Amino acid sequence: MALSIEYKDVEKKLLILYLINRMEVSMSRAQITDFVLSKDIMDYFTLEETLSSMLEQGLLESTQENAQDANTTRYAVTDNGLVNLEYFANHIPRTIRVLINQYVEENRGKVIKDYEITANYFTNVENDGFQVKCGVYDDRRVLLELSVSVDTREQARLIQTNWRNDASGLYQRIIDALTT
Repeated sequence: MALSIEYKDVEKKLLILYLINRMEVSMSRAQITDFVLSKDIMDYFTLEETLSSMLEQGLLESTQENAQDANTTRYAVTDNGLVNLEYFANHIPRTIRVLINQYVEENRGKVIKDYEITANYFTNVENDGFQVKCGVYDDRRVLLELSVSVDTREQARLIQTNWRNDASGLYQRIIDALTT
């Protein structure tokens, strides 16, 4: 019985490695959660345990864009994770691989867009305000990063929302203002 449970745990880790690797960019906790829940692959608590275990084992690395929001944690496959995936990928059932490949094909554009446009805020301990960090990235290179200090959480959220809704327009206006 224990061997069966261990195999299922390994299979879950492999499918997460496979998903992130196929997406070719780091994925947020929310994106991974959306996939596993929408496809009924595992429940939320199992996913959380699996991600935590994978971080401890060095299969994934994480970065958190917004300290106040756990869903902004992004996960990337480590070199150790890639070695394990390459060695054990054939243990992922074909039906799951097909499901992941379809999901990646249908959602890669949105995941990449979420990766290329960032807007996050956190408490600024130096002045009791908030720091908002916005960015535009293209093919993993920085096009623009902007950091703004504001007094209230409402201002921080408004900047975050406006940036996410019109980052390309705001980026173009900033470039135009700086180059004319």
